[in-house]
Amino acid sequence: MRFTTLDQWLDWQTSLHPREIELGLDRCRTVAQRLNLLPPPYFIITIAGTNGKGSSTVLLDTILSAAGYRVGRYTSPHLLRYHERICIAGQEVTDEQLCHAFNAIETVRDNISLTFFEFSTLAAMLIFKTSQIELALLEVGLGGRLDAVNIFDADVALVTTIDIDHVDWLGPDRESIALEKAGILRPYHPAVCSDIHPPQSLINYAHQLPTALYCLGQHFTYQQLDNTRWSWQYHSVIPDQPDNCFSYSQLPLPRLVGDFQLQNAAGVLMVLKLIKGSFACSLPVIQQGLVQAYLPGRFQILAGEIRRILDVAHNPLGAQVLNQLLYQQPNYGQTHAVVGMLKDKDIASVFKIMRNVIDHWHVAPLNTPRSATVPQLLDYLLALDITSVRHYPSITIAYHQALMMAQPGDRIVVFGSFYSVAEVLRLEKE
Repeated sequence: MRFTTLDQWLDWQTSLHPREIELGLDRCRTVAQRLNLLPPPYFIITIAGTNGKGSSTVLLDTILSAAGYRVGRYTSPHLLRYHERICIAGQEVTDEQLCHAFNAIETVRDNISLTFFEFSTLAAMLIFKTSQIELALLEVGLGGRLDAVNIFDADVALVTTIDIDHVDWLGPDRESIALEKAGILRPYHPAVCSDIHPPQSLINYAHQLPTALYCLGQHFTYQQLDNTRWSWQYHSVIPDQPDNCFSYSQLPLPRLVGDFQLQNAAGVLMVLKLIKGSFACSLPVIQQGLVQAYLPGRFQILAGEIRRILDVAHNPLGAQVLNQLLYQQPNYGQTHAVVGMLKDKDIASVFKIMRNVIDHWHVAPLNTPRSATVPQLLDYLLALDITSVRHYPSITIAYHQALMMAQPGDRIVVFGSFYSVAEVLRLEKE
């Protein structure tokens, strides 16, 4: 074995490939074939989208696991531990499983260069194969069409909300971005879109494949009934289809915070409707899963004299949701923001959306070469005439200084990236 510890493997993978992101399927597919990973011996649900991928994946995992199915879940990025990326039956994989999988990949890859994400994708699928799972949930890392996850054919595809992000890789508008995400669809295998306004490019792509695409607002709908309950309805476009109308009328609101989580949950219920012949989930199981599903870093509140709110919002749509949630939460003091962002994000739009709910800004670089610099962050804030700004050499220092400045009744919001939230979570766990 080349390395004996997980940290050694991960450090080596980081340095192995010249680019952190390299979209394309040929290299990863060749190694997967050498590992005999194609085709997988289990059912696959692939999840793509700009926002809502992680929430939708954890909802599916929690519900299907509660129903007694052995589920493998692959997500990215992680917050605190690499192991978070690969879970089986609700449990993170071990160092031993990961090192064994990495060694198997290294043994067969020969001179094929793999990115960090491609290593993790192949490791996940190899561990899934040896763990006798019944169903895999695969969250796309970036885009869809050329993402490493897409070498594995989806039996059902779920596309969540689509917004502007990763424009250098995916395109400048929703239509071009949606077309990249549509790449996870497969002919004659159903797909679901939980975006309220599905882009026409996605609809056209599904029609051309062909495959049945079930869209929120057309084939299924939801309604919040009160502060604790919501309902979900399915309406077939084929009148004589069996079970052409179906509904749940007494569903508990998801534990995941925010009105938009109903949109994610509605898409999840449509997926469950499509697979119920093989993976039936009763109403009590669905209700249980909705109230149990949890994902750290999504409007995660750390209670105390000074409330701290951690959210991985890093694009305009995520910022809009965070802005709305902050307005809905009562606050009698001032709001401090601790922010770092990747340089390829739409920083100007995110700051513009958030400026009306932030009183004091504490900015710092992230612990990655992809981070926006402090001068870049300050330029964006200055362009918006935001003056109550302090800058620091790290998120850790920014967070400590915000805590020192904040008064009882104030709140601190950490957002802008998985990196910023992860750094603060580590501090809070120390």
